Amino acid sequence: MTPHDGDDDLLAPLGDWPVPAVSAAVLRRSDDGVRVLARHGDADRVQELASVTKLLVAYAALVAVEEEAIALDEPAGPPGSTVRHLLAHASGVGFDDRTPSAEPGEKRIYSSAGFELLAEHVTARTGIDFPEYLTDAVLAPLGMTATELVGSAGHGARSSVADMTSFAAELLVPTLLAPETVRDATGVQFPGLAGILPGYGSQRPNDWGLGFEIRDGKSPHWTGTGNSPRTVGHFGQAGTFCWVDPDADLAVVVLADRAFGDWAKPVWTELSDRVLRRLAD
Repeated sequence: MTPHDGDDDLLAPLGDWPVPAVSAAVLRRSDDGVRVLARHGDADRVQELASVTKLLVAYAALVAVEEEAIALDEPAGPPGSTVRHLLAHASGVGFDDRTPSAEPGEKRIYSSAGFELLAEHVTARTGIDFPEYLTDAVLAPLGMTATELVGSAGHGARSSVADMTSFAAELLVPTLLAPETVRDATGVQFPGLAGILPGYGSQRPNDWGLGFEIRDGKSPHWTGTGNSPRTVGHFGQAGTFCWVDPDADLAVVVLADRAFGDWAKPVWTELSDRVLRRLAD
């Protein structure tokens, strides 16, 4: 990843957000690697990731798959569920309740509890506490020294924009996972499942990959109106988000310290559209 050499005016609107502290970065993939095009705020400020945690946890689980410590289609979670179900929010367990309310593969039920079950499964198979496994598999190789998992594997990590810039660069140009693993992770799992996208209501279908939410044709949505259907990422209740648009070769990371709410919906979309419009080829 090349040093920051862009125009921070690209992120100027963040200065008007109703948020005490916000930091952000924009990255682009090019023939010579990944370039940081813009930054805003204190890149080293450590903030709560909330559900953006799931991207890190999913990546670590996929490393475990490649290491053959676990397999995507082996049993994990409630009866009939697999690692793949847990990663794709299709195991049937609720947001914070491990008791299934649907059969595996029946509905897309967004679940932090499912990611906790996933982390426990990785620990059981590897003999390594999951926070340590996450550090060894993902954080240390990417130099993410300010990032740590201190709570739930569904929403309990904290990080900085500097660290999350390294992770976004990894998503643009993977080095820790094989290309075919990333294609699988960012492709639709269990196609056609309906479900609720938190904060944005019922989506039919509510497409998801292996830990990655897929924009597809969802409306309303937290990314920009100009983001391609192949855009993947996640947002968190702490006011955080990370998206990667492979068609635009762009990624955006935003960390804030105001809980997600109605304030976020218009400014998130406006920022994403501004980035896409100004950096259009």
